[in-house]
Amino acid sequence: MAKTPETPSLADLRQEIDRLDAAMHQLLMERGEIIDRLIAVKKSQDTGGSAFRPAREAEMMRRLVERHKGILPLDTVESIWRVIIATFTYVQAPFSVHADLSAGDASMRDSARFHFGFTVPFVPHMGASGVVAAVSESKGDLGLVPAFAVASAGTWWSALEFDAAPKIIARLPFVERADHPAALPVFVISRVAADAMATDAAVWSVRVSGWGAAAAQALSMLVDFIAVPDRAFDGAALLVTLPKGVALGEVSETLVKAGATLRSSALVGSHATRYTVAAKKS
Repeated sequence: MAKTPETPSLADLRQEIDRLDAAMHQLLMERGEIIDRLIAVKKSQDTGGSAFRPAREAEMMRRLVERHKGILPLDTVESIWRVIIATFTYVQAPFSVHADLSAGDASMRDSARFHFGFTVPFVPHMGASGVVAAVSESKGDLGLVPAFAVASAGTWWSALEFDAAPKIIARLPFVERADHPAALPVFVISRVAADAMATDAAVWSVRVSGWGAAAAQALSMLVDFIAVPDRAFDGAALLVTLPKGVALGEVSETLVKAGATLRSSALVGSHATRYTVAAKKS
């Protein structure tokens, strides 16, 4: 008759937890050593550029969600990895997070702390334009602005149209779910090397004449957008996010059919396609 395995004691289980805690800490320190070597290589090779790697980060988060299982909530795992990524990026090249609080102080702070932790300095602003200006004047800071229309926000994205200006590099939260603890939709603005950008979704600054309810309804079936009045064209200034596979020409054709005209356009950034998970994964 086979022997029944003995049930481990509480002391044994706690010893296992202590072993795993020490192992995780050791791995984090080893990651830090690799980052230290990476900094040295960057200096010796004079690669320059920003430490932010939006495309690589998105792929890391996709792999994280796909392999995650067990009783530990996805919320916790996602936040831990976000803080690890942000903190080690900060170690490579210190930066601050500038955030527009006009859509709600608590929700924006929740988003910033969930994604970047407490090591990275947090700088509050009241208005997206102030965030864009601060990031533009910095050497490598990030900006967080609401990814939806906010009263009196104006066309803050027009400042991103110039070649030397920072761009939209991400849209958070990346791992999308109904009960996300930091669910405020935000755009991340910074300067990033072209080869590091995530380019699934293109973000355009567009000016339209003849804008109205018909044009807005038609465009909503094709893309995500933010629109504010634009007296220069007797229409509207739009921040338009084109999902993968949708070209700007399709936007122009849709507007024409709805009685509007695309007058100007400028690419102001891009980001990864958000990863949507079912509620049960949380």
